[in-house]
Order: sequence, then C-alpha cells, then structure tokens
Amino acid sequence: MDPEELRLLLSKDGLALLERVEVELDDRSDVVQAVSRLRAEGHAPALVAAVLSQAKLRRRARAKFGEFATELLFTEAGLEQATRLRVAAHHAGRMRRAGIVSVADLGCGIGADSLAFATLGLEVTAVDRDEVTAAIAAFNLAAWHATVIHGDALEASVDAEALWFDPARRDGARRLSDPGDWSPSLDAVFARAAAHSSGVKLAPGIDRALLPMDAEHQWVTDGLETVEAVVWTGALARGGVARSALVLGDDGAAELAGDASHPEPGPLGEWLFEPAGAVIRAELIGALAEQLSATSVSDGIAYLTGDAYVETPLAQAFRVRETLPLDERRLAKRLRELGIGDLEIKKRGADVDPATLRKRLKLKGDERATLIVTRVGGRHRAILADRP
Repeated sequence: MDPEELRLLLSKDGLALLERVEVELDDRSDVVQAVSRLRAEGHAPALVAAVLSQAKLRRRARAKFGEFATELLFTEAGLEQATRLRVAAHHAGRMRRAGIVSVADLGCGIGADSLAFATLGLEVTAVDRDEVTAAIAAFNLAAWHATVIHGDALEASVDAEALWFDPARRDGARRLSDPGDWSPSLDAVFARAAAHSSGVKLAPGIDRALLPMDAEHQWVTDGLETVEAVVWTGALARGGVARSALVLGDDGAAELAGDASHPEPGPLGEWLFEPAGAVIRAELIGALAEQLSATSVSDGIAYLTGDAYVETPLAQAFRVRETLPLDERRLAKRLRELGIGDLEIKKRGADVDPATLRKRLKLKGDERATLIVTRVGGRHRAILADRP
C-alpha cells in the first residue's frame, strides 16, 4: 500500500465505502461486477481499488482477529506477520504478571501486539520505520492509550519498562532468510533485549543456535498450528525456566517446561500420542513422555506410545487398531475390508505424500479412521488408529 492509497482509504468517503463494501461482499461475490458497479456510481478508480483490497484483507484477517478485523486496517505484509489476537493476549498477560506498566513495541507493524498491551491497560509506545505501516498502526490504536512514532525501532527515543520486538522478516513479498537482513537485525535486537526486560517474537522454526543462552525460550502452539518462538529476558523471563512450550486452545492454556530430552523407544502400546508442535520445537518430548508414562515409537520420532489413555492439551491421542506393513496394495485391501472411506493420514519419518497416498488407496466406504505412517522400532509401518 502506498501513501496515496492510504490517504484515499482514510478519507471520509473511503471509510464509509469500505464499511458498505464489507456488508455487501463476501467470498463468493463477483469482484469484477463490484468494481463496475462502484465505478458506475461515480467513485474514483483508485478509491475503488483501495477499498476492495482492504475489504479482502479484512476477510483474511478474521482468522487472526475474529470480528475485531472489521475495526482495523491492514497491509499485506502487516497481516502476514501480525500476531493472532489470542496469542497477543498471552504476551500482554505476561507483561502484566511481571508488573510491567509501560511497554515500547519496537517494530509494531499494524499494531496487533500493541492493541493487546493497551487493552490490558499498559502504556504503549509503538514504533515502525515504514510511514504507511505506522499510520495504519495509529488508526488501529486510536481508541487506546498509545503513542505511535514513525521512526527506526532502535533509534527512536522511548521511555518504557519493557520492550517488545517483532523484527520484520519480509521485504515486500520476499521472505528474508538471513537474520542480519531483518528489520531490525536479530543481533541488534538481542543486544538491546539483553539490557532491558524484553520479549522477542520469532518464527517457530528459528535456529536454536541463534538464541541467547541467558533467556527463556518459549514456543507457542495456537490450536493445531505452531505460530511463534519468543525469547523473554529480564523481568519477563521466569527464574529456573530455560525453555517452555505453551499450547493455547478454546478451553484455555496449557504449558510444559523443563530441560531438553528425548524418551527411550519402547514397544507400540494401545495408544499413540502426537505432541503439540510447541512441545516438539522446544525439545520437551521427554518431559511430556514422563507425564504420559509413555515411550517413543522409535529413535528420532516424535510420536509417543503407551497403554493408558491420558487426556492432555499438549498432545493429540489416537487409539491403535492394528499395525500394517507400509505396502500400498495391502493397505488398500485392508481399508476396503473395513469400509473406510474417510481417512486422515499423518506421517513422521517416512517419505510419503499423504494426498498422493490417499488417491492411490481409492478409498470407499462410510467408516472413518486415521492412518499414521511412521517408524516403529526402526522399521516403517502404517498404524491404523482412531481418535477417542
């Protein structure tokens, strides 16, 4: 989005037209017809384009912001990197529990985390180096006690008890793989965070070797998707916690902390457990195995197994029906015998494409099951299972 497009969008006519378009359009609407109709009404082509683009972004934003998306403005890159509302609330909650009353969001993007901070009553200073992005953050934060600054995240003069960083990992549509190219660079962020109570949001696949040792490292799964890693420093890091896994769901939050460990392999039991992505990323599979009285199905495989069902938000459970050789013909024959036409396919440690395998199996029937393709005791197997 360029400054002129934003100016049109923020005009009285632009915001009114955006509100109207959101009501009239849905995912099935003919956008070409909408453009023609709006232009026939006398709206300028540039305004029509800006409004329709923003309406599309708001529809996509519902996955992260729910109904709040209709009150916010977005850019493509800003929405891509914006923190989900439920996850941002967790960040804000940790700030409050640590006794923080003011926070500087350095590299605020469209202001998702700043919104969560402000909602909990924290005094917020939000900084972004991109003029359009900073203006959008100002719009999104207008109803809250927040100050937005257009400037460099590391050079802006701010006075806050805690700092929050979410370094930009994209240059337009291009993803930046080198942390030195991020804005701000990762080394510069960690240098600043070492001297202040800080939270640094990173992609969940971040190389652990890049993370500072004297900090808490936390991975977060929201629903079934692992969405981030956060490095907490100073007063925001909990004493004695080096790494943790947080799983957020509709029923609340569950957390696991401990040292990195992997369980010993054991025989396949009646139940198979798939740890949440945050548990796997945090290398806390061994700690979870202790909670579940479980073992690993094979060396280097994240699936756990045991004979007792344990309900936990930290893992998905599957009851094992039978174990079959990884042979497509035998699998197809057995699935036909069981009348399984609805098959969920999961895999770990096996070179299998679930979509291709499902097509080749030529499923028929009304029954449902889960097929887990993995290694058991070092050998490839197909485990037929059911969710409880």
